[in-house]
Amino acid sequence: MAYDGILNGFTGFSKSDSNFVSAADAIRQAEREARVAHEFENPYERSAERAQPARQTRTQADVVSPWSQREASFRTEAASWQRDAYAQPAYGAHQASAWASPAASKAPNVLRFATDESLAAGAAPAFDPDKLRNISEQDRRWSWIEIDLNAIRSNAAAVKSRIARGTRLLAVVKADGYGHGAVKVAKTALNSGADYLGVASLDEAIQLREAYVNAPILILCEPPEASIPLLLGYKIMPSIYTAEFAIKYAEAADAFGLRAPFHLKVNTGMNRIGVHYSEVVTFMHQVGFHRALELMGTYTHFATADCPESLDFHIQLKRFAEAVNALAAAGINPGIVHAANSAAALRYPEAQFDMVRSGLTLYGYHSCPETRGIVNLRPAMSVHARVTDTRQVPMSEGVSYGLQYRSPGSVKICTVPIGYADGLRRGLSGKVDFVCNGKRFHQVGAICMDQCMFEVDLRTYGTKRRIEPQIGDEVVIVGRQGDAEVSIEEMCHVLDTIPYELVIGFSHRMPKIYR
Repeated sequence: MAYDGILNGFTGFSKSDSNFVSAADAIRQAEREARVAHEFENPYERSAERAQPARQTRTQADVVSPWSQREASFRTEAASWQRDAYAQPAYGAHQASAWASPAASKAPNVLRFATDESLAAGAAPAFDPDKLRNISEQDRRWSWIEIDLNAIRSNAAAVKSRIARGTRLLAVVKADGYGHGAVKVAKTALNSGADYLGVASLDEAIQLREAYVNAPILILCEPPEASIPLLLGYKIMPSIYTAEFAIKYAEAADAFGLRAPFHLKVNTGMNRIGVHYSEVVTFMHQVGFHRALELMGTYTHFATADCPESLDFHIQLKRFAEAVNALAAAGINPGIVHAANSAAALRYPEAQFDMVRSGLTLYGYHSCPETRGIVNLRPAMSVHARVTDTRQVPMSEGVSYGLQYRSPGSVKICTVPIGYADGLRRGLSGKVDFVCNGKRFHQVGAICMDQCMFEVDLRTYGTKRRIEPQIGDEVVIVGRQGDAEVSIEEMCHVLDTIPYELVIGFSHRMPKIYR
């Protein structure tokens, strides 16, 4: 309809006032405001309005300010969001009844996580917390660690085969079993011939006790005095090298009518902890009078058993032998005598004594090149992820922080959800390979906290097998897939570090899958 000829009811004026609004302009303005107000209406209200008969006229009361209507609409929706933020989906009765049976053939896959009661009642499905907890950890983020317990068994057997008959084996399971899971490793090692367990802290020992591990547990240091009741309550042996702790430990045990077993730590040259090798008899005379104290073992630790030269090692070995002989000469039974760590147990049979302590070898790694020809070990840990994104990055485009890597073109960049927060050290950026579909691919770009990328060459030439990873494909960060392998030792070489540091680092956040 044309409104331009309407003069708002006034005639006879050749000029209108500057503030004068014609009837046509007033009607057009009202229609614009009505349209704007309609656009900001709640969509659910708008759909309901469409179901009503169309209005014949719109009065002045209908044409409110679009901004006030928008504010009112937002307030209404905000209140609704607050109220219903964690509400279940509003299924219609016919939808709910369609999936009343959990075995219904047409039910969406996700409904298997609903409570049986809600499905049977024909109401809106409700999530069952117990069923949600059953979703596999490796399906929650697509990065995980696999631990081969058969490799632990094999390595324990390999060490036992290299030590004298009757010599005990202490499995070191500190630092959560070097990142492999202390409880699982402890039980596997004990079932494979280990006699003792070694940990670094009281909490590590308590974790084993609460998992029903009943073997002797030695803390490889002296804990705080306040922890003495826990030592006695959980039957855990401490290392002792201060007279003050020894007496308080003995008095607490005596008060409960208990024995106070311990191992005497001797400092033979590493100079970290322990009673000096020349003072062991004096120390035992200071504390040995107490009836509750019971010396169960005497030990030391070698600083250079994994080094090529052996002079310092033999100096420590000689000092330790002198200390043990001095105790025996003074009429003090040293108990179980032990000194050899993983490297010494394999390299120096004369250091095996009554027991050896196996740490790194138990998990399948050599602490030095000299042991490789002595025993075959199988790494127990492998690190896995799945591809979460793929893209072809144009030539000269960068990837990841700093854009230090530039695409050469004809490559696919694949992303996996593992980063330095998961133990994949940032210093490895651009210096390692991953394995996908049985082939090694170079990691590119800076390793991020939670993700990193690798490059796949899409060019075809000669007999080269073309591989195009897809989202969901498995990637091996550490371990073997087909004929291709990436080892912890490779990463150690890049970072100039030791396997201990890397395997422990991988365990911080990713779930462990045992097989």
